[in-house]
Amino acid sequence: MPHAASVSLRNFGHAWYAMGVTFDDVRAQPNAVRALKQALANDRVASAYLFDGPTGIGKGRAALALATALACPAKPRVGCGKCDVCRRIAEGKHPDVRVIHPREEGDQNLQIEYIRAEVLPFTQYAPFEAAAAVMIFTDADVSFPGNHAESANAMLKTLEEPRANVHFILTSSRPDRLLQTIRSRCQRVRFQRLPPTTMLQILEEHNVPVAEREAVTGLADGRADVALALAADGTGSKLLELATRIDAVVESGRAGPAIELAESLAKRDDLPLALDSIVAFYRDVAATALAMPASSLVFGRSAPAIQERAKTLSPERAAARADAIRRAAEAIDRNANAEIVLDSLLLSLRAAT
Repeated sequence: MPHAASVSLRNFGHAWYAMGVTFDDVRAQPNAVRALKQALANDRVASAYLFDGPTGIGKGRAALALATALACPAKPRVGCGKCDVCRRIAEGKHPDVRVIHPREEGDQNLQIEYIRAEVLPFTQYAPFEAAAAVMIFTDADVSFPGNHAESANAMLKTLEEPRANVHFILTSSRPDRLLQTIRSRCQRVRFQRLPPTTMLQILEEHNVPVAEREAVTGLADGRADVALALAADGTGSKLLELATRIDAVVESGRAGPAIELAESLAKRDDLPLALDSIVAFYRDVAATALAMPASSLVFGRSAPAIQERAKTLSPERAAARADAIRRAAEAIDRNANAEIVLDSLLLSLRAAT
C-alpha cells in the first residue's frame, strides 16, 4: 500500500534487474530456497505454487529465480543469470515467462475477459522457446479475490488441468483471501520477514542515511518494500510526529479533536502503516518505563522524548493502548468501517488499562 507521500510500494517490490535473477539473489529465505532447489534437482517441480508471506521479502525474486532455473539453457535447473534467456526473463521480455500484476483501476481484480484473452492462450500453447513456461501472478489475492468468483473459478479451472511444462506461481501476502479451492491446487511455500541485519544491508545499499535506518527498520517489520518507501522522503520521522500528536489528543480527553483526527486518519492511504507506528510508539514507551535499552526501541533516535512520555504513562497503560490499536487495525483489515472503528478507538483509548 502506498504511504502518505504517494510512494508506490509496487515500484520497490517488483523491480526488474539488469542481470538475470537466480536463487543467489533471494536473501534470508533459506527454507523456501532449499525446498525449491530440491524440487528442481529431483525433477519434481509442482505445476502450481503459492508463495505465501508479507510484501517486500523476496517472493517475487524467488518466483523469477524458479522461472530462470526452468528456462535457462546454460545451467538447466539452476539458472546462470548471465545468458540471453536469463537476461530476457529479468527484463520481462521472454515469451515463456509472464508476470501479471493486479489491475491498476477499480478493485484491481483481473477480469474474466483478461483471463480468456491472455491467460488461457498462454496455458494452451506455451512453452514457445524454452523447456518450460511460467506464469507468475503477483498479489494473487488481489487479482483473484473470493468475492469475484467468475475470474477465480476460471483460474481454478486452469490450475486443475495443467499442461506438462507449464507452471504457475501465485504470490500473496493474504492467502486466506483466495478461494480455498485455489489454495488447495497449489503447493505452498512460506516466506519469512527479513531479519534486521538484512534490512539494514538493503537500506545501506540504497544509500539511506544512517540516522534514518533504525526507525525505518523497526516500522517496516521485516518488509524491504515498506522500509524503502518510508526512507524515500523521511516518512519514518513523520510517522513518529503523527504518533505523538495522536497521543496528545488522546490525553486531552476532548471528543471534538478526537473525532476530527479519526476522520483524518481514515482517509490516509497509509492507514495500516500509520497505525503500526502508533503501536510502536506505545510499545517503546512501555519498554522505556521497564528500563529496556534505547537500542531495542523502534524510535530509538527519539529516546529522550520517549523517556519523557514514560514518566507519565505507566507500562501497563502503554501496552494496553498498543493492544487496543492493534485490534482496531485488525478490524479495519477485515473490512470494518475505518472511520467508525477509529472514532471508537480514539474516544476510548484514554481509559485503556
